[in-house]
Amino acid sequence: MKAIWNNTVIAQSDETIVVEGNHYFPLSSVQEDYLQASDKTTYCFWKGTANYYTLDVDGEQNKDAAWYYCEPKSRAKNIKGYVAFWRGVEVS
Repeated sequence: MKAIWNNTVIAQSDETIVVEGNHYFPLSSVQEDYLQASDKTTYCFWKGTANYYTLDVDGEQNKDAAWYYCEPKSRAKNIKGYVAFWRGVEVS
């Protein structure tokens, strides 16, 4: 699987985990140079608190386009250390 935004591969892995239709990529497969920490958080009753990254590629930003669970709840512990994408990031 690849996550592509702004004609750039942000992440690539054969070991994604699919949860609720979203591919979660191991953090080790993500080009961390393109990630900027965001202050945004959201809450899922069964996964816990999600934290976000803004993508920054060639001077263009995609605000809060990636998310992860730093301390997921026990039912979602398998996605700890994984990142998912949305907001125009093509995952295929």
